[in-house]
Amino acid sequence: MTVRAVVRGLNRNRAIAACSALMDQCHVRLSKQNAQATSAQCCVARSKIMRDRPFQVSHDWVGNTRTNILAWWMPKVAIVVTLFAPVAVRVVVWIGALLWIRTACTLNAQRCGRTHCRYTGPFYLAMIVPAILLATGIFSANFYSWLALAVFILIGGWSIWWATERAWGKFS
Repeated sequence: MTVRAVVRGLNRNRAIAACSALMDQCHVRLSKQNAQATSAQCCVARSKIMRDRPFQVSHDWVGNTRTNILAWWMPKVAIVVTLFAPVAVRVVVWIGALLWIRTACTLNAQRCGRTHCRYTGPFYLAMIVPAILLATGIFSANFYSWLALAVFILIGGWSIWWATERAWGKFS
């Protein structure tokens, strides 16, 4: 027996209760339209669950100040501060910071679907390679090379954030 067949034999309150079992993930705004809804409008297939964006709880770490500072701003500050440290210290801190940021981006993308996190995570992981190349001396590495890499890392992450969320929205 289908849900609609059950609903036809029930009064309005019981029909709504029967349909709500299928809609356990739905949020309903209180309005006059909801009060006037028929029982047939109540029943929604599981694959077409209604989403009520204004009432959804955001799991985005970017919106939480404490988590944002810990996950993204502290490693970025560490990158800037260690520009003036010896190369060995700089490389260790930069690799750790880039891995930290990459992990935060990847986890945040999985947690809330933040668009830019899907792209900045791999970007920060890829930025480990030039840091290692500068540290090993394969390329000439003076202070300005490290400064250029730091600027590229910081502006590159911001550019990816801006471009992806402008093109595809904040969450996708």
